[in-house]
Amino acid sequence: MEIAYIPSPSRGVIHLGPIPLRGYAFCIIIGVFVAVWLGNKRWIARGGRAGTVADIAVWAVPFGLLGGRLYHVITDYELYFSEGRDWVDAFKVWEGGLGIWGAIALGAVGAWIGCRRRGIPLPAYADAIAPGIALAQAIGRWGNWFNQELYGKPTDLPWALHITSSTDGRVPGYYHPTFLYESLWCIGVALLVIWADRRFKLGHGRAFALYVAAYCTGRGWIEYMRIDDAHHILGLRLNVWTAIVVFLLAVTYIVLSARKRPGREEVVEPGADVSDGEVEEGEKADGDKKAESEVESAEVTDETKTEAETESAKKT
Repeated sequence: MEIAYIPSPSRGVIHLGPIPLRGYAFCIIIGVFVAVWLGNKRWIARGGRAGTVADIAVWAVPFGLLGGRLYHVITDYELYFSEGRDWVDAFKVWEGGLGIWGAIALGAVGAWIGCRRRGIPLPAYADAIAPGIALAQAIGRWGNWFNQELYGKPTDLPWALHITSSTDGRVPGYYHPTFLYESLWCIGVALLVIWADRRFKLGHGRAFALYVAAYCTGRGWIEYMRIDDAHHILGLRLNVWTAIVVFLLAVTYIVLSARKRPGREEVVEPGADVSDGEVEEGEKADGDKKAESEVESAEVTDETKTEAETESAKKT
């Protein structure tokens, strides 16, 4: 008897006249806005200017989307270039298929370009946006729910995901909602990074590395539950191996960075430590001091002149 389950949407797209509104795309867009919003708050708190995170995101987001799609297409090339497939589908991002590993890697290149143009250290920027990226992933995973994809093994748990579509080899039934598991895990990662950053004053990219390590830990066991087709190496899915390697690299970076560059950056954005109001007050104070100095000089001159006239009168 069916007691409870998570229903799947009957469709992942709504047409507003000739314009298709896709749930997957909405999840990605909302995630980006949340990441920029939280990143901006954290950047300002660390001494940066408002708006800098959004300016750099203009570079990072397109690079990230391109990297995510390239990783997916390369690792699942048979979905687009094997016999009976249409290679044009490789460009249909709205149908799903973004690899987080490629998105982070190429997104970092875009962020580096943006940071370089603004004279900002990339590690400091990465630390500020790390929790926001985790939340963006948490929101973005619901796009898989709209597309009825990337679910886990069959289960009779009350939170099982009910798959109703039979396209692309799907078998209707009840499965582990791995999209939900990863979404909740990413929320936990965001909270962990925020807490650790406040508690230990993480700097020089260590908050971002903590996010990477924590995400990889969850992605490993969640990936192991999935049943969609994937390449395997020594019995493990490719993404599991990727999670292991990236986890080790992130932990190594945290250890080495803490030894070589302990503490946190004192200045994250040149010239952002003094606000416009403070500058005006400083200029006003300098002007007041200059006026006082001129008055004092005039008084000294008058006193000196008076003394000289008195001495001259005595001699006369």
